[in-house]
Amino acid sequence: MTAPNDELLTVPDVMARLKLGRSTVYDLIRSHRLASITIGRSRRVPTSSLSDFIERELEEAA
Repeated sequence: MTAPNDELLTVPDVMARLKLGRSTVYDLIRSHRLASITIGRSRRVPTSSLSDFIERELEEAA
């Protein structure tokens, strides 16, 4: 569940923060490695989901 003060990022925002391409970000969403929500036809990624994703990736890399 997203926190009330959680910022919602667009896919381009996530692309910029992770320095990844559009297809890769959508692959992460599709594979449920990066949590997101849909509002109408728009996809949004809570900042907490992005932080959790980065933490999990760092733990797996260690």
